Amino acid sequence: MYAVLQTGGKQYRVAAGDTLEIERLEAEAGQPVTFDQVLLVNRDGQVSVGSPTVAGASVVGDVIEHKRGPKLIAWKMKRRKGYHRKVGHRQELTVVKIKEIKL
Repeated sequence: MYAVLQTGGKQYRVAAGDTLEIERLEAEAGQPVTFDQVLLVNRDGQVSVGSPTVAGASVVGDVIEHKRGPKLIAWKMKRRKGYHRKVGHRQELTVVKIKEIKL
């Protein structure tokens, strides 16, 4: 059994026991979190597709930790103009372990 959920503007395919790195959530480490935006549920080949979400479906998980992703460098340059900019970015992430998919 698996589900497709949406959080942080992205979609994830999850099953019970999976671990996800998603955009930062406002939940403390060790607290349960519920995702209500479930777009699809596959239960042993029986697929339920929502429009836009599946009614009554939710995914429950536990927040494991908060961390920061790898540093990404954005380098802009215009040749022969003396213009260059270097900007770094690290995304704030939350690690979530999926417990169950409810229907």
